[in-house]
Order: sequence, then structure tokens, then C-alpha cells
Amino acid sequence: MSKPDYDESRLTVVDHPMVQHKVSILRSKDTSTKEFRELVRELALFEGYEATRDLPLEDVEVETPLEKTICHRASGKKVAIVPVLRAGLGMVDGLLELVPSARVGHIGMYRDPETHEPHEYYCKLPPDVEKRICLIVDPMLATGGSANAAIDYLRKAGVKDVRLLVLVAAPVGIKAVLDHDPDVRVYTCEIDRELNDNAYILPGLGDAGDRIFGTK
Repeated sequence: MSKPDYDESRLTVVDHPMVQHKVSILRSKDTSTKEFRELVRELALFEGYEATRDLPLEDVEVETPLEKTICHRASGKKVAIVPVLRAGLGMVDGLLELVPSARVGHIGMYRDPETHEPHEYYCKLPPDVEKRICLIVDPMLATGGSANAAIDYLRKAGVKDVRLLVLVAAPVGIKAVLDHDPDVRVYTCEIDRELNDNAYILPGLGDAGDRIFGTK
């Protein structure tokens, strides 16, 4: 297998055995809307652990039922979760379970069916977003167009630390994002084979938004 022509140091594949198990169920066309939605939330939680692995800690004194001891708690850096509407909404609850104090912004985009280019129709971010680690979430990374548009929007808002969390990614999308922004980090559960002529990921999941919300 040839070496990928993108910066692998900024890409993390969350390949825990239970992640691979859950993705196999997620892919199946027979998986129900309820189960698909639950799996997206669970996988987002798994990814969240990796994406926040480097959060700074501080020492705190805690009194257990037996004695006082020094423990570690997250310190300093605040987090914002920014789903790309609408499919990204399916990942938000899983990340909020991990980081309940996170703020949630929204970026609404749709893909032109002919050109496959993203078009923004709604954006709302926390007022202090520039001070936060921003986790952009979207289940699918296909061409990278929507992800790059979301990254650009956050950069214009002053965000310095941007991390993209997806469940399934095509190599062309990974390359497009890593080439577009020299500082963004990408997290995915799987790297799939390619895109078809309609820019859908193969083998993929189908339309993640339709499967999350039952609108297929």
C-alpha cells in the first residue's frame, strides 16, 4: 500500500476494537434509525476521549472517605462543540457526556447536488469561541468542502485550536482538509476507500443525516 500524501502526524484514527465493532453495525443498511443514532452518539464519545487527550490538568485536594489526597482535574482550556448541520447534531450529545461544560455552536451548510460545493445558510457560535478548543463534528468527511468552510469560519472568528471529528473519512477529504489548514487536527474512526461519482463515500454509511433523523 502506498504511503498517504498528507500529513499523518495531524490525523488520528480511533481504531479501538469496540469502535471497529460499532462502526460495522453502523454501516449495515439493516440498522434501525434508533440504533444508528445511538451508535453515532457512542462513537462520538470514543472520539472525544482522543480529541481531548491533551487537555491540561491541575492538582486538587480531595477528601475521600478515608483520607485527603491529591487528584487531577481539567484546567484552563474550555471547549466548544460545533456541529455541521444537520448530521453533526447526532454527535453532540456523546461529546457533552464527556465535557458537560462545553458550549455548542452551529454551522449550517448544504451541498449543491451538481457541483458538490458547500453553501452556508446559518452560523451561531459562543461569544467567547476564540478562547476555546473547537471540536467541529460531522459524521462524514467526503470531499472536505464543508469541513474546510467550517474551519475557515472558525478561523475568521479568531479560533486558534480547531479539531475535526468525523466517523468515516475518504482519503481525498482527509488530504483536502490537512492541505487546506496547516494547524487543524483530524480524528476519524475509519478511512474508507474512495468517493463515487456523486461524492458519496465508499463503502461509507449512506446519508448519515437521513439515517440519524429517519428522513430517508
